[in-house]
Formats: sequence, structure tokens, C-alpha cells
Amino acid sequence: MTELILRLQQGDTETTVTVNQDEFTIGRLPECDLYLPFGGVSRKHALLRKKANSAWAIEDLGSKNGTQVNQSFITTTRDLQHGDIIWLGNVSLVVLLVNPAMQVETQYEEVADGAEQRTILRNVEQLQQQWIAANSHDNDISNKNKSIARLKDLVDIAKNLCAAASIEEIFWQVQQVVFRYLDSIDRLALLIDVNGCNHLELVNAGTRHASEQKYLAADGSWISRSICQKVFEEKVAIQTADTHTDERFAGEHSILVKGIRSAMAVPLWDENKVVGVLYADAHLSSYHWANDGEEELSFFSALANLVASSVQRWLLVEKLKTEEVIRHRLERYHSPAVVQQLISVGGLPDGRLQTTESEITILFADLVGFTALSERLTPKAIAQLLNNLFEEMLQEIFAYGGTLDKYIGDCIMAFFGAPEPLLDHANRATAAAKGMLTRLQRLNANGFWQEPLQLRIAINSGKAVVGDVGSSQRVDYTALGATINLAARMEAVCPPGECVISEATYKMLSDPFDFHEMGDHRFKGIDRLVKVYQTKMS
Repeated sequence: MTELILRLQQGDTETTVTVNQDEFTIGRLPECDLYLPFGGVSRKHALLRKKANSAWAIEDLGSKNGTQVNQSFITTTRDLQHGDIIWLGNVSLVVLLVNPAMQVETQYEEVADGAEQRTILRNVEQLQQQWIAANSHDNDISNKNKSIARLKDLVDIAKNLCAAASIEEIFWQVQQVVFRYLDSIDRLALLIDVNGCNHLELVNAGTRHASEQKYLAADGSWISRSICQKVFEEKVAIQTADTHTDERFAGEHSILVKGIRSAMAVPLWDENKVVGVLYADAHLSSYHWANDGEEELSFFSALANLVASSVQRWLLVEKLKTEEVIRHRLERYHSPAVVQQLISVGGLPDGRLQTTESEITILFADLVGFTALSERLTPKAIAQLLNNLFEEMLQEIFAYGGTLDKYIGDCIMAFFGAPEPLLDHANRATAAAKGMLTRLQRLNANGFWQEPLQLRIAINSGKAVVGDVGSSQRVDYTALGATINLAARMEAVCPPGECVISEATYKMLSDPFDFHEMGDHRFKGIDRLVKVYQTKMS
């Protein structure tokens, strides 16, 4: 027994309705079997009736805007076939017959012998240049003229694509040509592997009739992903005139539910790399493809080759833009060498440096007597002092591969060992501290400020959580955990102009002889004694 299913698409929402009674009313009244409270639908719009032979028919119930089947208004009862599209005002219903053997045989009896030709699958390289010349055995002048016109259009579109600055412009150019020459196509989509991770993303789509564009689901749920993935992975071109009678698609439930009857997809490939897929489909079967399919598929493939070059260029431009944004952001935290390394390996998944547990060495450097300085200086002079001092000190941190966490008033917080792991992070941190103190001595000798300046530096090593932390409006790349808290507390016991390190850092040093034991100390919030080492930088 044949079961009738209606697939309703309204905006981005698709709904399937099973008709489980012999008479089924559709309209805007709540008591209708299918309630459609949409503009253009009459109170009682249409009636579906099951016939004696288990077939289904539809009749209009005197609606204001009429009922269409496959865009033709019905004036009498009309039998329904699998894949028909019913239009009630601006609402479309795709007819799905779960067991449509009778309808398929009746409707397509004239092409039953050529069923194996309804799907064409070709390696794209085999299709090159086929669309340019008419069939060598075909002396039809109109076909030759059509080929010449297509060639001229592709030359024109190649010029236009070179000037296209956005993916929207690229797609618009393609859409004009496709809908001009491929009459059987209803919808067109451009899918691109944007991030180079073998995942196709829908970047643009369009319909032949502008009025239908608003019903095109933005998430691409109407697209046959199985067809697109095969095209993308195997670099083949596919054209199927009837998915429902081709055993290769018999198991694809999505194709049945989405009402896809004919489809065509070709890879966007430039040399040996596939960057995306150009996809087109229609709700109705395209049986003229049994004769003209090879030519149309060749044309579609040639067009895709032109598009591929433009998409490659667009992807490169987008990558450069992204890298520039990443570079500007990372340069606030890392040395140029680390920035370049992060960019080369894709250091910002999802736009953020993800939080990870890392073994690091943390460094705090505080300006001695800053509170007293602030009392004597104007705000402008304070800002000038800190800007100049931070600029000098950061050079030492970056020279040893350190990462700037943040400035806290007059304090510099930096760490070594993330985002790129460094086995010698403790050595690097102490070397940077010595460099900072030595540089400040030299600056003082050259009259860097109106009076000599001194730093206190505290260093600790251990595990910490490192990554982007914050809200959607603002994030900071930072290190968190007990290791950081201890280093911050240790500044309190550091003499001016010196550096103190924890026992954890001391044990990691390859040459610890510059440091001597300062003793055990207890710090606020830390429930244990901490052995501290110090060195005087003179």
C-alpha cells in the first residue's frame, strides 16, 4: 500500500507530515487536517483524496490564490506523482510516496530501457574541453552556436571572476551563468573547505526564482551531503537524473526526505587540490539528461574549474587577513619568533588560544618605590616612565622566548614554557631576570630617569593553566594557578635590585651557582614553608 508523506518547508524549518486518512484537508482553519496559518493560504484550500487503486489525487477547494502542482494551476482533480511539488500561495509541499513503484513506472516508462544512463559519474579530468565543441557526429548548427555562446560566457566570467573581491561576487557571477544555461536546475550552492580540514562549509546558495530564496534553509540542510562528500573526496563529477531510481542512492534517507530528484555536483579543483564543491539540484526529475547530461556536466565542470581559481585566491586573501589579525594580537604577548611559529601551526583554534595545563616558570618584576614616585609625578609623567621602562624590559623577556601575561600597575607578569613548551623554561626565566637587572643598571648609568630605578623580581616554577580567559567581549591570554600565586607573594621578601627564586625553580636550573639560599619563608594563603634563593645583581 502506498503511503503519502508531505514535506513542508517554511523559512529555515522543514516538517514532514504523514497522510493517514483517505481524505485530507489543507488550509488556514485550525480544524483542517494540515493547518497552514500562512499568507496566501485560504481557510479551506485543497483536498487530498486516496483513490481506489491506492493512488493519490488533489483538488482545489475554491481557494483565492489557487493550487499549483509543479507550478501549473489545477482546475480539476489531479493525480499526484512521487516528487511533485504542491504550491498553496507561498507554501510548498513536496509529495513523497513511500512505495511509488506504480507512479515511477507510469511516468517514466519511455526511458525505462536507459535507466543505467540516468546517473553519470566521471573523473573531472575526463570532462575537460568536452563542452567547447559540438558532438563530432552532430551537424546541428544550433548546438554549435550554443557551444560558442557558452565559450564566450566562460571567457567573460573568467574576466569577471578575476576582479571579484568577495565570495558573494564570485557566487553571483556563477549563478548568472548556471541559471541561464541549465534550465533544469532549481537551486545552486557553493561549498568550500574554508579551513583546509576536509570539512565542506556552505558559503553561498541561490534559487532560480528570487521569490523562493527566502525558503532556502540557511544551514544547507536541503543539500545532499553524501553526493557532495563523494565529489570532494574522490574528485569526481556526479550527475543523477533521478536519485530515487538509482540504487547508489537507494539507501540515502536524506535524499528521500529532502525531495531531491535530480542533482549535479562537481569539485572545485586547482591542479591537484580540491577546495570545494559546486552543487545544483531540482525537485523534479531531469530526464533530458539521458541525452544531454554529458554535455551539461562538462559545462558545469569547466565552470567549476574557473571558480576554483577564484576561490583559491579568496581563501589566500582571507588567510592573510586572519594571520594579520592573529599577528597583531599575539605580538602583545610573544616574541616575533614565537608569533611566527604559532601562525605557522595554526595557533588560534576557534579564534582563541585554548587553555591547557603547562609546566612553566612565572616571573614578576616590580618597580621599587613606585608609590612614592607616583606621589611626586604627574599622571602623564608616570605613564611616560612606565611606557619607557616596560619597552626596555620586554626586550629581555622576548629575547629568551618569554610570554608577556600582563602589566599590573608598575609590575610586569611574564612566563616561560607556553604556549610553546620549553624544557629549559627555568633557565630562560632566570636569564631574562639577570638581563633585566643588568639593562636597568646600564639605563641608570646613562640617565634613563631623573633618579636611579630598581626592580624586585620573583620567579617560581610549576604547573599552571595557560590560555585565553574572559568573556565574549574581551579575553586575556594568562596563566592561572598556585604556581602564579606563590611567585606573586615572593616579591615581598625580595631585596631591591635583586631576584629571588623558589626551590622548585632552583632545582631545575642547569647552573644554580649564582643563587644562594635565603631561608624558609611562610607566605599568606600558602600552608607550607617555602625555601627561597636569591642572587644580588651587581
